[in-house]
Amino acid sequence: MPQPTLSLLPLGQLQPAGWLRGQLERQRDGMAGHLDEFWPDVRDSGWLGGSAEGWERAPYWLDALVPLAFTLQDPTLMAKAHRWVNRILELQSADGWMGPTATTADRDQSADDDHDVWPRMIMLKALLQYHSATDDQRIVPAALRLCRRIKTVLERHPLRDWGRVRWADLVLSINELSQLSGEEWLPELADLVREQGFDWRVFADELPFPAKVTAAELLTFQAEADGFWMNDRYLTSHGVNIAMGLKALPVRWANTGEEELREGLQTMVRLLDDHHGQSNGFFSCDEHVAGRHPSQGSETCAVVEAMFSLETALQHWGVDGRLAERLELLAFNPLPASARVDEWGHQYVQQANQVVCHVTEDRIYTNNGPDANTFGLEPHFGCCTANRHQGWPKFAARLWMEADDGDLVALSYAPSIINTRRAGVQVRIETSGEYPFTDEVTITVTVAEPVAFGLRLRIPGWSDEPAVQVGGDALQPLDAGTVCRIAQRWDGTRTITLRLPARVRVTDRPGGAVSVQRGPLVFTLAVEEDWRRIGGELPHASWEVLPASPWNYALTGALPEGLRLERGTVGEAPFSPDGAPLRLHGFGQRVPSWSLEHGAAAAPPASPVRLDTAIEPLVLLPYGAARLRVTEFPTAE
Repeated sequence: MPQPTLSLLPLGQLQPAGWLRGQLERQRDGMAGHLDEFWPDVRDSGWLGGSAEGWERAPYWLDALVPLAFTLQDPTLMAKAHRWVNRILELQSADGWMGPTATTADRDQSADDDHDVWPRMIMLKALLQYHSATDDQRIVPAALRLCRRIKTVLERHPLRDWGRVRWADLVLSINELSQLSGEEWLPELADLVREQGFDWRVFADELPFPAKVTAAELLTFQAEADGFWMNDRYLTSHGVNIAMGLKALPVRWANTGEEELREGLQTMVRLLDDHHGQSNGFFSCDEHVAGRHPSQGSETCAVVEAMFSLETALQHWGVDGRLAERLELLAFNPLPASARVDEWGHQYVQQANQVVCHVTEDRIYTNNGPDANTFGLEPHFGCCTANRHQGWPKFAARLWMEADDGDLVALSYAPSIINTRRAGVQVRIETSGEYPFTDEVTITVTVAEPVAFGLRLRIPGWSDEPAVQVGGDALQPLDAGTVCRIAQRWDGTRTITLRLPARVRVTDRPGGAVSVQRGPLVFTLAVEEDWRRIGGELPHASWEVLPASPWNYALTGALPEGLRLERGTVGEAPFSPDGAPLRLHGFGQRVPSWSLEHGAAAAPPASPVRLDTAIEPLVLLPYGAARLRVTEFPTAE
């Protein structure tokens, strides 16, 4: 039975705790909280009247800063958000247009031929999040004026290029504005945008790109383009656009009610897995879809955009276990792996088998530059510099949502504290237990006076004999992959204990290789890291990471029985080699013939591999804790 549609709690009602708060605080203290102080594309942005880039980078940064600031309730970041929003509203043209224009010096009137809607889509998302956090009464009228101007523009200049494939982000905001304002013309605008946009349902019918898109094919796509050099085939093989396109199906459903779109999204995810899926839970895209070779890259922008698309699907369609588990895979694996632990550097692309991060002209990528997998301020291209910060705060703000029947719904159990009201009564819900690094979650409900409401708790499909205990009641077994509803009249403080044991699982990969997973965590052989500064200024310098230990191992022995779990304390930085609280101990043998190819680890040799090398103990860490790693292993004969 479909779950109730969900809505977000007002931004700031849910605050992260435990290790998750530490993760967001490192973002605050790292690039996310300081880009506006030193990076010209934000500091001097055309969106503030400056001379620097006035396209997507400042909206990207603000779209991440707002949820980071108000989820942490950080005074300094909130002040920055206030300043930016005030200035953007001040500079809005009389006709409603927002942002710099290239064709008129009169800021009170935008030009008809300045019709790039795409960056305005991002700014709308940022402003509506700001409204959720502050209830600022200026936001809805300003957003309505912008949407009226967009309607006029699109009637003359239909969507094209980036906006044509990313239309769902605009319709998402239009639908939210419609709920906030009741304006009857907004659904008509949503229909216009959807009709002009690319129809992502074709991906659910048959994946148009079942193999790696080559550089030669990209040249063909560009030659076919009419005017702008990116045509639909170029744009829809682009990983970030696909990641954003995932949300097009639930957003379309919100306006049309087409029920087949639910399964269409599942098909789209499955086809991406089948043809481009990586062992870290994501698909390859460097920048275009690139097959299943574990050294192909995945762009950081694509990771955070896919997370937001999955969060959008869950919001529209309620608790879908398959989508929620995929969201956690991305949040707990490729998201932390894409950045330095101190959040002062990131990669443009990461690899599942990433054994060296270096500048190289001989590279496996389709169309990324020599520095694409190094860590720094702006490797290869600056979109990820501005955009990547949305991943953690938007995930944190959506750990719990509210169902349309009034229940509070848990989608993930990372540590958090909710302060909200039910039937006018103050309610506090604390989720503790350091999930996903522990198997037990404690949910403590405290109410100011007796009040009735329900909790819906997602039970992951990977859990092995899950169970729940409410207060002093007996432990009750649960079914994996379901939703447990606890509805009662709450009085004082009551504790719910959720037990989610997990087994170590081994998954088959191409060529007989295997990957290892436990719960939502993928495990990897962490290669010792030799960080070498190659440019830039501290703290946002550029770094190569070279291997300081062998990486070319095959797993040996019985799997998964031969892997032993070791538990440690969950500290401030669980996604770091030294701070990883879980480790798997096993055995492996060196594979001398397995080496680098095109600047990256060659494909794992076909398994089983016959070897006469010594059997050695190996330690596997969670994927997000290792910046050099092997995730897809051959097995020894």
